[in-house]
Amino acid sequence: MAVKIRLTRTGRKKSPSYRVVVADSQAPRDGRIIEKVGIYDPKENPARFLIDETVTLRWLRKGAQPTETVKSLLKKTGLWKKFLDGKRDKPAVA
Repeated sequence: MAVKIRLTRTGRKKSPSYRVVVADSQAPRDGRIIEKVGIYDPKENPARFLIDETVTLRWLRKGAQPTETVKSLLKKTGLWKKFLDGKRDKPAVA
């Protein structure tokens, strides 16, 4: 089972907001999720992006792949850099 970190749409018509969730890659966009890890509201000025760092890093270490949009949001908050630095710190097992 491939796991993705992606957005699911919430909110009303013409006023979107999103949840950042961990879900099976083959599940529909607003379908069954594994875990909710944050929120993203692009309509606020500036856009609001709140995410649980420990849970997100745990899923990334387990192999969950973020979508391009989520990856760009993680880069803006610096969480993607934390993840990459954590990967580099671990020694390779022979």
